[in-house]
Amino acid sequence: MPEAKTYAGGCHCGAVKYEVSTALEPVISCNCSICSKRGSLLTFVPPSQFKLRAGEGAVADYQWNKHVIHHLFCKTCGILSFARGKTQKGEEMIAINVRCLEGVDPAKLKVTPFDGRSL
Repeated sequence: MPEAKTYAGGCHCGAVKYEVSTALEPVISCNCSICSKRGSLLTFVPPSQFKLRAGEGAVADYQWNKHVIHHLFCKTCGILSFARGKTQKGEEMIAINVRCLEGVDPAKLKVTPFDGRSL
């Protein structure tokens, strides 16, 4: 299993910035209606491994379907770099859009398909 590293991440314009500690495993490509349209590649971490450095007031919240995930996107540039939600066991979780992490080449990652469309 790969070792966790700390990455800087955020939106396009820089209004939203964070640090996340993750091993980038697993990375999933979800085919639900929202993930497939925005092209996200996702990994998940507990809140203890995520620190929002800037942009708490710069994000807008979009919810749909069962309203269990807070899709947080930058009000200025529109980029969704992370989301907040809960696991099926009710534990808080942060979904990280791996494409928004500095120094990560998505082409070099092992990406696992996830059938979110059928949920």
